[in-house]
This record gives sequence, C-alpha cells and structure tokens, in this order.
Amino acid sequence: MKTHIIFGLTVVALIIVFVFGSSYYKGKQSEKFDFMAQENSELFVRDHSQTLGSDDAKVYLVEFMDPACETCAAFSSFVKQMMEANPGKIKLVLRYAPFHDGADYFVKILEAAKKQGKYWETLAVMYGSQGYWASHSNPQPQRIWQFLPQAGVNVEQIRKDMNDPAIAKLIDQDLADAKTLGVRKTPGFFANGKPLQNFGYQQLQQLIQSEINANYPN
Repeated sequence: MKTHIIFGLTVVALIIVFVFGSSYYKGKQSEKFDFMAQENSELFVRDHSQTLGSDDAKVYLVEFMDPACETCAAFSSFVKQMMEANPGKIKLVLRYAPFHDGADYFVKILEAAKKQGKYWETLAVMYGSQGYWASHSNPQPQRIWQFLPQAGVNVEQIRKDMNDPAIAKLIDQDLADAKTLGVRKTPGFFANGKPLQNFGYQQLQQLIQSEINANYPN
C-alpha cells in the first residue's frame, strides 16, 4: 500500500516539475525573442523584407513563409482578416523559409514580380494555384507559369529577373535568420518579437490581440 502511495506521489511530483519546467521554458523563450526584437531587430525585419500595412503600426507581425506551403496559403486570408479588423495597427512582414524542395524557385519568381510592383498579386496567384504545381507527391514547378499572367506581370521579364544573384543572397539571409530564431516549419509567426509557441488560428489571434491590447490600451 505504501509502495503505491509513494509511486503515486512520485508521478504527481514529476508532472508538477514538467508543467513548471515547460512554463518556465516558454517564458524564457518569450523574453529571449523580445530581447532580440529590441537589440537585434534585423533578425526580424531586413531591408529587403516585403511589408504590408501602415508604417505607424505598433504591432509587427513577422511571418516566415514558403510559397509552396499549403498552411501558409491557408493562414494568408486569416492574417488579412486580422489586419482589416484592426486598421492601421498591424504591419505584416514577410520573410522566406523555403523548406519544401525547390521552393526557392517560387521565391525568386516573387522577388522578380516585386520589381514590377506586382508582389502581392503574384503571391495571391501562387496561393490560389498551389494545387496544380506544388503537390508534395508530384510537384510540377513549371506549371506555375501558366497562372502568372493572372497577376498582370510581364512573364518574360520575370524569367530574366529571377536569376539575379541578389535574390539568392536574400533567400540565404532569410534562411539564416530563420535558423537563428528557431523556425523549423512554416508559417512561423512572431508578434513584436514574441513567437507563436502553440500553433493554430485561435492561438495566433490571441498572440496578435495581446500585442494590440498592450500597444493600444484605449
């Protein structure tokens, strides 16, 4: 009987230690990234980073994304809804983490489209047509070209501009920053330097809303 009691108490103690340790770790992680956002803000926002939203926004939502990532496409509309519901308060910053095989190919197309002022239009077309060219079992990257005219771009110019060595360098920079920040899958979100630790729509909304409440108390 005593053995069972001791065993039970040991299990309870281990659970308490685990819960406390997990909570402590997450707290330290938040402190770490908050510090990095202040002292090393370039890890989150580079000069080449594509942004959307007001420069006066007090909430910076940084997303490490992959154009071939289905979850990135799914979260794209959710993020836009959050921005529309909080006009002028959120600035979206896109960073690249092309983890899927060959995904840097699509990043290069996006960056080439940026030179034509058609970044967001091209990204929308990519997300909308993913099912045709980004299948994980049978990817067909060349099929993206048949959809690009929908973005209103000069396709032939994109074919030339996407080979600019500067684009490859910025991809390498974003991947290095993603590694430093511990991003291992996409999308990876940070709100004012605080990471989304438990992934999901509701969790992301809570993270963003907490930063809005903190920075816009009235």
